[in-house]
Amino acid sequence: MVEKRGQIHYRRRVPEALRRVVGKKEIWRSLGTDSPTVAKRRALRVAAEVEYEFEVARSRVGLIVDQIMLDGFSERAPIAEPVVEAEPLPGITFGDLYDAYMNDPTRDWSPTTRMAYQTTKRIVMAILGKDTPIRSITRTQCREMIEVLRWQPRNASKLFPKLGPVEIAERAKAEQRTDLINAANINTYLNKLGGVLNWAVKEEMLDRNPAQGLRVPDPTARRDKRLPFSTDQLQALFAAPLYTGCRDDEHGYAVRGPARPRNARFWIPLVSMFGGLRLNEACQLDVADIRCIEDVDCFAITERSDESATDKRLKTASSERVVPIHATLLDLGFMDFVRQRKRAKETKLFGEVGMGATGYRSTTFSAWFRRFVVKAGADSPKTCFHSFRHGFRDALREARIDRDIALALGGWTTASGSASVSDAYGSGYRIGTLKEAIDRVHYSGLDLSHLNEG
Repeated sequence: MVEKRGQIHYRRRVPEALRRVVGKKEIWRSLGTDSPTVAKRRALRVAAEVEYEFEVARSRVGLIVDQIMLDGFSERAPIAEPVVEAEPLPGITFGDLYDAYMNDPTRDWSPTTRMAYQTTKRIVMAILGKDTPIRSITRTQCREMIEVLRWQPRNASKLFPKLGPVEIAERAKAEQRTDLINAANINTYLNKLGGVLNWAVKEEMLDRNPAQGLRVPDPTARRDKRLPFSTDQLQALFAAPLYTGCRDDEHGYAVRGPARPRNARFWIPLVSMFGGLRLNEACQLDVADIRCIEDVDCFAITERSDESATDKRLKTASSERVVPIHATLLDLGFMDFVRQRKRAKETKLFGEVGMGATGYRSTTFSAWFRRFVVKAGADSPKTCFHSFRHGFRDALREARIDRDIALALGGWTTASGSASVSDAYGSGYRIGTLKEAIDRVHYSGLDLSHLNEG
């Protein structure tokens, strides 16, 4: 198959003995499409027709012929006649396609992934149209959709509840608004839409993905999207009433008072700062996930549970790991807290953190933590709960921890997202080695001595 003038053609050399009869050295036949997927299917038919013509030519010059090949076509198309492109199949709309994709039983959807696809569905349907036949969607329309997305303000549905995305974009452009969604948001929409369209191609509902490869440049480097907390921010957080004395652990956590609660709100930030745990990894811990391994108290980060519950999820395969508990957490009485939970016959270590609408406990805690940071006077652009994990990675670097040990403690993959061949050998680091490394993590200039009081 050869592409020529925007169309794919079938090309076949004429056998030497037949060139005088056929009158040419090569047969070229347009396949009537620029889609490789469609061309591959049509080429089978065209190839059979050409071979039939060759058998007819052989019979004319007295050569041996294959009768089965001659009987293969009751009607034939002349070699010089181009194939007419088939009419597009009627029927399936963009809405039908998206529903079929979301209901595909072979896909294992996490709650957040399903929600992301549903969010994309709402805005893309509003732009391209739910009843639009999928075969009619062009690349030009996809580029026009990007332009609409580029002019969507943050919280557009709240700012303009009665307008659709196209009308919102027109108003935002006329007003020259600057509070627009960023490139990462736009590329997330394109990524999710691309997943749906690629699936349609595989399921032979579409010949090709009209949005293939489309994305907008992101001027912000990945490492600059989130920053670690500064020392001043950390000091402000851990000097808040929750850590120095508050009214209570409910609505009075930001009001000075005599209570010194040591529950999820107290421990989870510290666990992330000194253990490198992701927010959901910490929130979903079972009491049984605090284990003594080789005489070292550790966090076991796993999806498995002693109970029948299936409420635990990990981000990646490398997230499953064992993290020794930092000496600072032990000094602050973390194991006393664990023993209290065991005596109370609790299953979840932080059971007061409820499940969020996305199916993750971190959703609930994250919403509270954002309010806590503001009330503590530690709010700053590009910082959030995940900043603890960025700070943990920097602390590992400052402590000169071997890179492979750092990756093992944090559950990070390599920069390429995959492990090297050497990673498949051996059984990993001894717990004692990991313990020695994590205890070297510290935050210069941060004073937490007041947490030992009470």
